[in-house]
Amino acid sequence: MKNKLRIVFMGTPDFAVESLKVLIENNYDIVGVVTAPDKPAGRGQKLQESAVKQFATQHHLTILQPTNLKSEEFLKELKLLNANLQIVVAFRMLPEAVWNMPELGTFNLHASLLPQYRGAAPINWAIINGEKETGVTTFFLQHKIDTGDIIEQKKVTIGENETAGELHDKLRYIGGELVLKTVQAIENRSIKTQPQKENQTLKEAYKIFKPDCKIDWNQPIDIIHNKIRGLSPYPTAWTELKHKKNNTILSLKIFKTIKLIGTHQQTVGTISTTKNSILIAVNGGFIQLLELQLEGKKRMDAPALLNGFNLNEYLLFF
Repeated sequence: MKNKLRIVFMGTPDFAVESLKVLIENNYDIVGVVTAPDKPAGRGQKLQESAVKQFATQHHLTILQPTNLKSEEFLKELKLLNANLQIVVAFRMLPEAVWNMPELGTFNLHASLLPQYRGAAPINWAIINGEKETGVTTFFLQHKIDTGDIIEQKKVTIGENETAGELHDKLRYIGGELVLKTVQAIENRSIKTQPQKENQTLKEAYKIFKPDCKIDWNQPIDIIHNKIRGLSPYPTAWTELKHKKNNTILSLKIFKTIKLIGTHQQTVGTISTTKNSILIAVNGGFIQLLELQLEGKKRMDAPALLNGFNLNEYLLFF
């Protein structure tokens, strides 16, 4: 057991689990884990534990689940853990009383190449904006969110059809490796930091809401394709179908597409189907729908949907 570092780990979703797992596998002393309170979920509204809590419980770690990060009770509990380093991965914004507590500071893992894509949804926005590369960054926390001095960065390429979900899974493993590398540098006192370069055009990664996810089929083919994969599988791009006769409107979520670049004479938004494929005419070619979900139905591929649903009775409504 390494005894130089006493680490408090802060995180909530699945993305954070890999970093905690790597630290445990490398025998670091995790004196406490701070995660979100259990929340009601599903039809039965049963209390759901966070992915980090589930993992921490399996490894018999001390768990704190504060509702208020500024409360005297939580600050006292945190101080009693006597950590000299805190690590944050996909957690809430911390007050200074928390991030300034340990002797060696508090560092965060962020899923972008900072200073680009500061904010809540860096993976989504990198793909929506058609970036060819992104990465992960570790940096020390300071007052303004996602602005602290950079410790380590690792770049990755983004595939032409890669979804946010696929990139998320790739980055969580690379992120775990970067967290370990950062901890080793801190432990060995070989750490070097550099301030973020503010003298450039910065792209934000603000939180995405449902209205932002609606597809505008009048946009160019690249923008539509990037938006769909950048929102897949969550919060998910969507559009609406309108029945040709009774004007019934159905919501349609779209998870996976490919671009078919070319020219055509069809009106934008025209739906063409064969036995196994669905094409939408757009500016610059066609968007082929591969995975989608009709309102009230399960997610399925295009052939499965066409097998049980007559899409020719509907028009795109946008």
